[in-house]
Amino acid sequence: MSIKKTGVDQQLIRDLAGILNDTNLTEIEVELGDLKVRVSRQAPAVHAIAAPQPSYAPAAAQPAVAAGPATVDVSKNAVASPMVGTAYLAPSPDAKPFIEVGQTVKEGQTLLIIEAMKTMNQIPSPRAGTVTAILFEDATPVEYGMPLVVIE
Repeated sequence: MSIKKTGVDQQLIRDLAGILNDTNLTEIEVELGDLKVRVSRQAPAVHAIAAPQPSYAPAAAQPAVAAGPATVDVSKNAVASPMVGTAYLAPSPDAKPFIEVGQTVKEGQTLLIIEAMKTMNQIPSPRAGTVTAILFEDATPVEYGMPLVVIE
């Protein structure tokens, strides 16, 4: 690293920015003695990220799931996971679940939490209705696009 009278070597910053692009990182920091250089970029919005192909059968290929005495059509009204992570039904292990089958929910009400990269993301209901099925077990991994909850 070289320091010029006008500040940090601009080529160093360009090199670090190139590393960000090559590795798809959002931030890189270099420290040498009392000089510290951090280059970062804003992470793209979740809706702009290309979705990986799911390794499970998509919702359209899952015609029905048993939910108690009734059968639920998963291809309709399923709330899909907006990200990869670990899904939780409650805010903590000893807390009451956000939702239960048969419960009426409002649009915007928290349905579950997905932990992704040590961040807890509340997943809101996209519409009002009744929870007719919960398609995952508490504290299990979920994939992008995976159907999680059916609201009719």
